[in-house]
Amino acid sequence: MTTNPNLNKDRKERHILALSGGKDSAALAVYMRDKYPDLDIEYVFTDSGCELPETYEYLDRIRAVLNIDITILKSERNFDYWLKYYKGVLPSPKNRWCTRQLKLKPFEAYIGDDLTYSYVALRADENRKGYLSKKRHVIPRYPFVEDGITLQDVINILQNCGLGLPAYYGWRKRSGCYFCFYQSDDEWRALKKYHPEEFEKACQYEENHSDGRIYTWRGKKGGKPLFLRDIDDFVPSGEKQRYEESINKKLSSLLKDIKLIGINTNYVLS
Repeated sequence: MTTNPNLNKDRKERHILALSGGKDSAALAVYMRDKYPDLDIEYVFTDSGCELPETYEYLDRIRAVLNIDITILKSERNFDYWLKYYKGVLPSPKNRWCTRQLKLKPFEAYIGDDLTYSYVALRADENRKGYLSKKRHVIPRYPFVEDGITLQDVINILQNCGLGLPAYYGWRKRSGCYFCFYQSDDEWRALKKYHPEEFEKACQYEENHSDGRIYTWRGKKGGKPLFLRDIDDFVPSGEKQRYEESINKKLSSLLKDIKLIGINTNYVLS
């Protein structure tokens, strides 16, 4: 893994791996530890203050299994402050102010002006871009892409080291805040079932506008807002069957690994 010879070597050189609380960044932590044992890597987690309980549980497992320290970063202002700052406009795929204010800014503040190699857990079988800093002294590295590591490799890495997978994979496809707007309707239903207090908070964020303005996590359908409060508790039988066939195909290997390492599997959708 090469460095950039054109950058000012008088700066302190740091190697930082940001954990998301998901499988890929956890596997990258294992991979880097094993492949580059002499590299002084800083492990960080940027806490939005709105994470799932399973995320914190998984971070504890990572600490214990890998025997590493994880620095917790947080914004000086919480989600409620920024929601008020943006005049009640909920974050959305087109306006991800939550990621910008609660995740990226604290991370960049932690880096400061130091020459930093940031290790990103993009896999070789993914077609997307990860976080790219606009600062020249923050250099992204993609070990999984460079070495051809795919989803199955990630699962094998986590299983072989004894870390396993986060328990939320029994009902959710990705890490993130409990009110993440990328959730499907079935994942919202699962949040309501397994974390009713968090679901209620998400509902209240939609309903707290005394001036009549409307913002919803799920957007609109046919010009009408889709409120969480109105979501059905159960998926219609035909839709449920299609959903279960799809989710079982995608997550069967993940759930198998969860059971193998003894993680609570009560979160599996029924």
